[in-house]
Amino acid sequence: MIIVLKKSATEEQIRHIEEKLREWGLQPNISRGSEKTVIGVIGDQTAIRSRPLEVFPGVESVMTVLKPYKRASREFHEDPTVITIPPVKSGCSPVVIGGRDIVMMAGPCSVESRESLFEISRCAQAGGARIIRAGAFKPRTSPYAFQGLGKKGLEYLAEMRRELGIPIITEVMDTRDVKMVAEYADVIQIGARNMQNFNLLKAVGQIRVPVLIKRGLASTIQELLMSAEYVLSEGNPDVILCERGIRTFEPMTRNTLDLSAVPVIKRESHLPVLVDPSHATGHWDLIPSMSKAAIAAGADGLMLEIHPKPEEALSDGPQALLPDRYMNLMKELKTIAKAVGRSL
Repeated sequence: MIIVLKKSATEEQIRHIEEKLREWGLQPNISRGSEKTVIGVIGDQTAIRSRPLEVFPGVESVMTVLKPYKRASREFHEDPTVITIPPVKSGCSPVVIGGRDIVMMAGPCSVESRESLFEISRCAQAGGARIIRAGAFKPRTSPYAFQGLGKKGLEYLAEMRRELGIPIITEVMDTRDVKMVAEYADVIQIGARNMQNFNLLKAVGQIRVPVLIKRGLASTIQELLMSAEYVLSEGNPDVILCERGIRTFEPMTRNTLDLSAVPVIKRESHLPVLVDPSHATGHWDLIPSMSKAAIAAGADGLMLEIHPKPEEALSDGPQALLPDRYMNLMKELKTIAKAVGRSL
């Protein structure tokens, strides 16, 4: 249920409504937009079906929400969510996700060594990346594949972050590691294989670090939004969604990139949306066209993989862009961004 308040509603009237809802065993969540303030009501609402909420002072209307993703829905939060990542050090600018600027997250698939991380990160930053992406923990289909450097990888990321003054995003896979990863990362990533790891979603919902959730390999858009709901329901409002392709019968690409998910999510939800064309296609030569299409579709950012020697990469070499190809693509993407009224 959503209670829409009048513009003239006072703080005293809002508090009165909140107190009554809690008295009835419900959880009120206030969302203040540029035009309207609404109270989202969570819980068993059978107890208030007979109560005339419209008569409360300050109430304009009461609406029933049928969508299961209440906090993630546009009805609850009409204005787009904008997430600001503070500057890493003095002299740096904050990174704003969900605003006019399209945010590039780029870097290696995984942290392979200190030297390679610094080399690739410098390249990514020089090309215009605002956030470095790299995995310290890597979920792999095979138990014999490279699983990441773990805590040592986080330490390399922290060192690079300090030296280059650029935020980082890295993945967490285990509830036991959430607090540790949160100490290093500016954004925590929930990978596709963990999109419905509900205990992990609850754990990252209890910290105050932005969370990026990748769409699962065979998950619907509604299931992705429900995963976001888990994080939001635990109190963390800074959630970013990422389309990274879904598994279909088509073998010519690693996954099938569902670009229609971008406008659909923006219609249904207030949360910012990114696209990962690297994991979606699995082939470096397909990344430029899909990156351009993602920006045209309305994506708030991209995640790209870079590697100077893809043939020696410990994970996902075929989808990594060479540094010069990455630089050329960034120049081309600026033109596309300008054409749709945004900047990169």
